[in-house]
Amino acid sequence: MKTLRVATFLIIALFIFADQADAQQWVSGYYRSDGTYVGGYYRTSSDGNPYNNYSYPGNYNPNTGRTTTGNSSTYLRNYYNHSWYSPNYTIPAIQYYYRY
Repeated sequence: MKTLRVATFLIIALFIFADQADAQQWVSGYYRSDGTYVGGYYRTSSDGNPYNNYSYPGNYNPNTGRTTTGNSSTYLRNYYNHSWYSPNYTIPAIQYYYRY
């Protein structure tokens, strides 16, 4: 009986962990500056990793049922050149640690 409880607990924990690993968030619809409406959609939660995004070429999007096409090199170049991404950002604690 104890083995059954442990196995059940492990299976439940596995599903909880898998759900968190594949976290997604809803983005509400909005109007662009030119008046075009963009409908709401799901996207992967932000974690700074471009390889696990639905829009990365070769990744499957369960919300649309499609695999993303395109060139991964072009995707990464565009990902890292966006204004919201700053490759020169350093964590202050690390910056302080390396001062002599």
